[in-house]
Amino acid sequence: MRRFRVYVDTSVIGGCFDPEFAEWSRLLVEDFRSGRLAPVLSDVVATEIAPAPPRVRALHDELLALPASQLFVTQVVIDLARAYRDERVLRERSWEDMLHVALASHARVDVLVSWNFRHLLRPDRIRAFNAVNAQRGVGGLVIASPREVTFYGET
Repeated sequence: MRRFRVYVDTSVIGGCFDPEFAEWSRLLVEDFRSGRLAPVLSDVVATEIAPAPPRVRALHDELLALPASQLFVTQVVIDLARAYRDERVLRERSWEDMLHVALASHARVDVLVSWNFRHLLRPDRIRAFNAVNAQRGVGGLVIASPREVTFYGET
């Protein structure tokens, strides 16, 4: 059976070191380490992680060293993010969030995980992203928190 491909945004990696989000973020990382789930990262995550504390950068490096996929921004991804902006799903200042969604959508991952409740983890926004995706012939995207995706340490 194919493992779920899980696009990990920056908030989840940093969440491993935040008391509010650590439990669920760490359980998700354990699912990656055990091979139950397949991490998908991107050059956008790498750019956002670059100024982070060393332990956050080290975890990012560890995830990249696993059997992980890494996505890169292309013109197709930029065009999709611009479509989100043009449809006012998010404002220009949330460009990186739109890039995360465009990367995950274009790559047809199974789920994008995030702790970004303001811009990503809202049913109205998910519906709007998916409406743009449908207009452009891109499949729908599930966006969820790590709590909804992890196996809770089950084997």
